[in-house]
Amino acid sequence: MRTRFAPSPTGWLHLGHAYAARVAWEEAHRAGGEFLLRLEDIDTKRCRPEFEAAILEDLTRLGLLWTGPVSRQSERMPVYQAALEKLQAMGVVYPCFCTRQEIASLSAPQGPEGPLYPGTCKSISRLQAQEMRESGKGYAWRLNAGLASQLCGELVWEDRGRGVFRVLPELLGDVVVARKDIATSYHLAVTVDDAAQEISLVTRGEDLLASTHVHRLLQALLELPVPQWQHHRLICDDDGKRLAKRDAARSLRSLWEAGWENAELWKL
Repeated sequence: MRTRFAPSPTGWLHLGHAYAARVAWEEAHRAGGEFLLRLEDIDTKRCRPEFEAAILEDLTRLGLLWTGPVSRQSERMPVYQAALEKLQAMGVVYPCFCTRQEIASLSAPQGPEGPLYPGTCKSISRLQAQEMRESGKGYAWRLNAGLASQLCGELVWEDRGRGVFRVLPELLGDVVVARKDIATSYHLAVTVDDAAQEISLVTRGEDLLASTHVHRLLQALLELPVPQWQHHRLICDDDGKRLAKRDAARSLRSLWEAGWENAELWKL
């Protein structure tokens, strides 16, 4: 059994992070396995060294000690580039030149995580796309979910608490798998990293359940091993909203400074 905790060093850890880390740690230790730590630090504009150091300190204070060295996504860019190139060679990704503002203005259907990209750039010819790229116009690489699904056929994945799911590629549509300045995205990086670290059980919040459909499709395209998943409950604030890093009052450090003990944290 191998599990992992993979926070982004873009803020202080809060109660939700502590719960997610503990779930992964307990699952590994219950089976006599390994609990790994991975820092998802590809967002260079928001990631900061002090937040990275705090993650290590906070986990240690919680008693959630990890096995082996800490993995950092920022050190694995060539690996993501190779995965992207494989997808490009298969023809299952296409460059998208739409800005966030343009996408927001489109009459797109709603998905679990917001508006679904309607495929505006999917019809752009290869020559036109090349000319736009060479002109310096910004773009991202999107997964052609429909074509990818045709190539892979029917796929399933298993959640330990919820059963077997049939992959629905249309659930999140043509997601971004890489950007112009970074040859990856969350979806691509986490899929490649879980395989590289031989993670057998992916534990994470239920808000990411829809993303698992994308990750299972990427695993099939890249011929990667398939783990089990366990999507656990989220820790919410008094208004029922998922905790965010901007909620400083719920950060672990703030609670410890207010006199809280670990035993009290685990009761929340």
